[in-house]
Amino acid sequence: MTNDSFLSDGLAFLKMHGLGNDFVVVDARGRDNPMTPALARAIGHRHFGIGFDQLALIRDAEDATAAVDYWKAAGSLSDACGNATRCVARLLMDETGAAEITIRTGRGLLPCQDAGGGLIRVNMGPPQLDWQDIPLARDVDTVNLPIEGAPAATGMGNPHCTFFVADAQAVDLDTLGPQIEHHPLFPERTNVQVAQILDPGNIRVRVWERGVGHTLASGSSSCAVTVAAVRKGLSDRKVTVHLDGGDLGIDWREDGVWMTGPTMLVARGTLSPEFLETAT
Repeated sequence: MTNDSFLSDGLAFLKMHGLGNDFVVVDARGRDNPMTPALARAIGHRHFGIGFDQLALIRDAEDATAAVDYWKAAGSLSDACGNATRCVARLLMDETGAAEITIRTGRGLLPCQDAGGGLIRVNMGPPQLDWQDIPLARDVDTVNLPIEGAPAATGMGNPHCTFFVADAQAVDLDTLGPQIEHHPLFPERTNVQVAQILDPGNIRVRVWERGVGHTLASGSSSCAVTVAAVRKGLSDRKVTVHLDGGDLGIDWREDGVWMTGPTMLVARGTLSPEFLETAT
């Protein structure tokens, strides 16, 4: 299928979510890539389009089961999205019958496993801990940033800034989130989390996602919070992260940060030629 033909035939999509972190999934294997920043923005609009926290575009890959591009509603690309990766992994496992697959992302090759009981596990890779890799604007202590509250910075293929607080629910995230997202210390902006240590194996987390806003869950954020908590001596390496939308299991192992949780296929649909004509 060419880019012109999807304008006349429509574009098939799936709507999925992981703990309320919602995605539009488009399968572009075997055809030209239909996605553009303008189209991603149009699909991502929650009133004039479908709406999503991320759009996952599945592509062919020579060295993996498939490749995935992650588009934000603002029309930009991200290297990582943990919950979207788990959703795509579920689709590919259902399609192939395999219990283990690999997905090629901007983060690299991510191994994925069927964890049983409807759960999908993905290795999000080793965290990025050096200031250049996160990235930050200058060389600072990434465990205790020179920002009020001494948050930690972590890279998981995208930048994260984690505040540890006494009561995560009491924080005005809609005010703090955009302030820190655009802080000059983060040249590519950042995801923001407020985290409350319940005990060494349980962390309550609320998430502000760059380019999205307050979101019910975030896989890469959950990984980043766990890494930050371990580096600050606040938690075990294997924890349950309690998000607004539900729980994720995070395990920081030698080979990377593993994340386990549920997925949900909500609907299948087709974007109309009329919509696509105005969106491209």
